[in-house]
Amino acid sequence: MLPSRKTKRVFSCDFTPGRKRRRCVVVPSSVSPVPENTTGADLLDSIPDDLVVSILCKLGSTSRCPADFINVLLTCKRLKGLAMNPIVLSRLSPKAIAVKAHNWSEYSHRFLKRCVDAGSLEACYTLGMIRFYCLQNRGNGASLMAKAAISSHAPALYSLAVIQFNGSGGSKNDKDLRAGVALCARAAFLGHVDALRELGHCLQDGYGVPQNVSEGRRFLVQANARELAAVLSSGIQARSTWLSLSQPPPPVVPNHGQQTCPLLSDFGCNVPAPETHPANRFLADWFAVRGGDCPGDGLRLCSHAGCGRPETRKHEFRRCSVCGVVNYCSRACQALDWKLRHKMDCAPVQRWLEEGDGGEGNVQIDGNGNGDNVLLPMS
Repeated sequence: MLPSRKTKRVFSCDFTPGRKRRRCVVVPSSVSPVPENTTGADLLDSIPDDLVVSILCKLGSTSRCPADFINVLLTCKRLKGLAMNPIVLSRLSPKAIAVKAHNWSEYSHRFLKRCVDAGSLEACYTLGMIRFYCLQNRGNGASLMAKAAISSHAPALYSLAVIQFNGSGGSKNDKDLRAGVALCARAAFLGHVDALRELGHCLQDGYGVPQNVSEGRRFLVQANARELAAVLSSGIQARSTWLSLSQPPPPVVPNHGQQTCPLLSDFGCNVPAPETHPANRFLADWFAVRGGDCPGDGLRLCSHAGCGRPETRKHEFRRCSVCGVVNYCSRACQALDWKLRHKMDCAPVQRWLEEGDGGEGNVQIDGNGNGDNVLLPMS
């Protein structure tokens, strides 16, 4: 006969009417209870500060949304203090500081300014774009973008190039095409796809630089190759879903007798739209919340949905010479929007046909009889 096993029965001695009686918990006498921490010390307190800061830097640089970083601030007082360390703030990812337009407040403004003071290039670019286009603080916004551009921040270099091409924040006479091309070339050297595309069209059209069609075609092909490489590096599932191959169409030969360089989708590869930078998404949401597609005073937004840049004066952006409905801040935005949607919507307007501005090709015209800028369609 087996010996009986002694057990200790623990009962809940309190009973409140309307509540269920707690179950009897049987604790074997051979099992010792877990010792409680009588000293009150936390294991986190034993980790050195420099190690915690290193971990927070890694977390901030890989954050996919602001909530990943905000949750750290809400954990405890020590983590909140270490997370606001300048070393951590300087390495936050663009998505970690992606402020929503409808949540914009003075606290958001101070937080971005604190990241700028810590040396974050992404914060310099984001706050510069917000101040230049949304808060209409042109000088300070441009200086913040220039601060990031000096440190070879490619999106800031390209944004300053667009400002130089359009003379944004000033008059039409403030356009500096050569400076725009130089900034675009620097951003293209760093691998910025929009800058590569813009520089390619400038070389093909002779816009701000001597015309060189073959060199411009080379930059456009390089931009298309980088688009494809971004899709291929995004994962096996993304490749099978996004990338579809078909027979490439025959080359299009315009009236000039030269072959054009179509976009990547025209080569037979259908790739998704590139991910919008948080700063551009903020601009689009800012003006959508405050008045839809018109920023006011007869000004227009860039028709490319992933841009968000508004005009700083009337007739600043160039419009399509076929339909006259859409307008773009750059040729890069026109090329992307043409691939995504405008190719299916563009239809000639009789007034433009009567004026003779509905030709074919990739030639860029700086102005027409109405004092407005126009863009000929993508071929």
